[in-house]
Amino acid sequence: MGEAQKGLLSVIEKLKGSTEQEVRIVLLGLDNAGKTTLLKSLASEDVNTITPTQGFNIKSVASHGMKLNVWDIGGQRKIRPFWKKYLENTDLLIYVIDSADKKRFEETGLELSDLTDEENLKGVPLLIFANKQDLATASPASEIAEGLNLHTYRDREWQIQACSAVSGEGVQDGMNWICNNIVNKKK
Repeated sequence: MGEAQKGLLSVIEKLKGSTEQEVRIVLLGLDNAGKTTLLKSLASEDVNTITPTQGFNIKSVASHGMKLNVWDIGGQRKIRPFWKKYLENTDLLIYVIDSADKKRFEETGLELSDLTDEENLKGVPLLIFANKQDLATASPASEIAEGLNLHTYRDREWQIQACSAVSGEGVQDGMNWICNNIVNKKK
């Protein structure tokens, strides 16, 4: 079992005392950031045959009376205006960044800033996966956090986590953060 699958299972295991708890997670980021790869990895699916998401994917994982509903919404420029239609009742925003695509850091920063200003996301915790850390050209998560001015986000809990959705490295740490800081507060 890969590291990502263990991470999701550990979240579920820690929550098994809850009854019928549902957590709505919206997974966003620019196109080619690795959102669908991350979602497929968490769902124990093959990550070798990913195609660009033209609309959205939904994966629900149920175990021990708990259900994680993850909405993976395409990141192409023509789809981004529709992101706000999926934000109502969101418990957690996961934002995925391609750490190796420095040319798009400004664009992804603007999109993230616009999202965090949305009324439906006021105070909603934010987990940023600095993805593709397995690539030699990837920027470290700390550098990305500084470039995004995450230190100015005072209206919500946030975490930036270096990861590789393909290998699963760092994904469990992000899932643990979700469990320890977000889901337990819903109980």
